[in-house]
Amino acid sequence: MDIANPQFRIRRRRRLQWSIGGGVAALVAIVVLIVRLGPALPVAERGSLWIDTVQQGRMLREVRATGTLVPRSTRWVAAATAAQVEQILVWPGARVQPDTVLMTLANPEVEDALRNAQAQVAAAKAEVAAKRAELQSQLLDERSAQAQAASDFASAKVKADADAKAAALHLIPDVQFRQGQIALKQLATRRDIEQQRVAAFAGNMRAQLDAVEARLMQQQSNLQLRQRQADALRVKAGIAGVLQEVAVQEGAQVAEGANLARVARPDVLIARLQVPEVQAKDVALGMPVNVDTHNGTVDGTVERIDPAVRDGSVQVDVRLAGTLPPGARPDLSVDGRIRVATLDNVLSVGRPASARAGADITLFRLDPSSGVATRVPVRLGAASVDRVEIRRGLKAGDQVILSDTSQWDRYDKIRVK
Repeated sequence: MDIANPQFRIRRRRRLQWSIGGGVAALVAIVVLIVRLGPALPVAERGSLWIDTVQQGRMLREVRATGTLVPRSTRWVAAATAAQVEQILVWPGARVQPDTVLMTLANPEVEDALRNAQAQVAAAKAEVAAKRAELQSQLLDERSAQAQAASDFASAKVKADADAKAAALHLIPDVQFRQGQIALKQLATRRDIEQQRVAAFAGNMRAQLDAVEARLMQQQSNLQLRQRQADALRVKAGIAGVLQEVAVQEGAQVAEGANLARVARPDVLIARLQVPEVQAKDVALGMPVNVDTHNGTVDGTVERIDPAVRDGSVQVDVRLAGTLPPGARPDLSVDGRIRVATLDNVLSVGRPASARAGADITLFRLDPSSGVATRVPVRLGAASVDRVEIRRGLKAGDQVILSDTSQWDRYDKIRVK
């Protein structure tokens, strides 16, 4: 028969208590260690990050804008009258001269108006000729009457002189002499009146001729207009250059003043940039510009700033200096960098994503020895196209992550591998 040993139970209970106590102590120690270690650091691949080094020295403050090359001299050829496009003779890309016919138009009304104007001019010319002949005939009649009056006066003068001598010798009665003097005076008055009549008719003749000649000039002016309209049906380039665009198709109806084609001189090009309106306030005339044609760069200067804002941008024209790179042609897309200012002896770094001038942001500063990047507050200064000034928070030689780090907004540190 077995006898129960109370000491054995006591020892088992104590071992169990010690085991439970040791487990609890180990668990507490593990919890404390985990709390002290904190959460695990997220890991970022170095190859996926944009890391730059803070530099001290000169920084160019620039404004970047896209645009195109455009000819300095461009001419839109417009329709002089409403018409139908009959035939297009020259297509874009062809070199043209001022008298090159680009297309022909058709408008029967213009041709009818030209013929009517020609007939009206012919009728006006005939009217002028008839009026001139009529007035010349009347002038001759007036001069004939004037000559007859002068002749009558001369005859009467001769007779009066003879009568005066005869009256002095008492060869003729005194009454006859007096009648001769009265007749002489009447003929003298008639002669003067005929002279005045001829002079007055000459002035009236000029006025009548001026009236019919004015009507002739009016008809000739109308004919010139109709002739220009008819000539304009053969659309010419107007300047020497390259045909850039044909804005119509054969058979299309065009209104008066509608643009038909665009001709440009390709030898003189400018860059037309579209500067964002928020940056346009910093751009001024004469600022240097570097224009990238994607096949080389060329320098230039700002020569015109559009006073209006269109679609959120301001148009800026750049005069190009030197020889353009090969392949430069009108409507070629270009990128321009306008140098606004030069900052000397400043801290600068590549422009972080979504960074604004004068803003307060946070960046991850990388410790190369440990590979840990720590978030630090940074005050930015002036911003350029691809660099930004550092006012506070970093020093020369610091390496910072500039790419988008929004996925780690919950962390103050990350590990870079």
